[in-house]
Amino acid sequence: MTRPATGAPDRDRFTDAEWRVVSRLRTPAAVQRYLNALCYNSEPAGATLRSFRGVVAAETAHCFEAAMFAAVVLEQHGYPPLVMSLESIDLLDHVLFVYRHSGRWGSVARSRDPGLHGRRPVFRTARALALSYVDTYVDYSGGIKGYGVADLRDLGPYDWRFSTRSVWRAERFLLDYPHQRIRPSRTRTRALRRRYRAFRGAHDDLKPVDYEGMDRWTPIPDEFMAAARFPFAGPLWRARTSVERTL
Repeated sequence: MTRPATGAPDRDRFTDAEWRVVSRLRTPAAVQRYLNALCYNSEPAGATLRSFRGVVAAETAHCFEAAMFAAVVLEQHGYPPLVMSLESIDLLDHVLFVYRHSGRWGSVARSRDPGLHGRRPVFRTARALALSYVDTYVDYSGGIKGYGVADLRDLGPYDWRFSTRSVWRAERFLLDYPHQRIRPSRTRTRALRRRYRAFRGAHDDLKPVDYEGMDRWTPIPDEFMAAARFPFAGPLWRARTSVERTL
């Protein structure tokens, strides 16, 4: 195992079962595969914000829970526990674990939407990484308006890693954290929102997967792949419109 990141907890803070998970998931790609296989936490019994320990026990996670899980696992393998907060105009924010590899930014994430999962470490800056989520954030009401990158170690002695209760202070920490503004094109956003509504109306419960830049995504959960054959706003859409122009 590589040297843990500065401030990472000692081995004796983990149960044997937890340490087996940590030992097995040595890379961001491995953590992403693990999270993809978990059921998304839709909070059927009420709102939760589970720690790493809570996620391992419950075997389910929503976006912030997944980000904290990734942070705890990967800090044992040398990655600082950094998370990115994406602020949305509809107040349904997204949180992902972020890291740098060979100087490039990547992410690990879990979401109820296919385009809000992880990204390969190919982005020169954290802002470029955040911008890769702009189009995929547009649905019936969502849209990115800002981003921030925070170090969870700045929570100090607060036990966001192992608490058996919801760690709401971590949520408040991100809500209060300074964010950099993002101002997407209003014209493009309106067009994507119209197209999103039309897609969902035509394809029942499927959510679009065809986006520009999807070659920089990490693999997404299998649950979304039924939509992969339908054009939306990416390579399939471009191919279809190109054919239509030649007819």
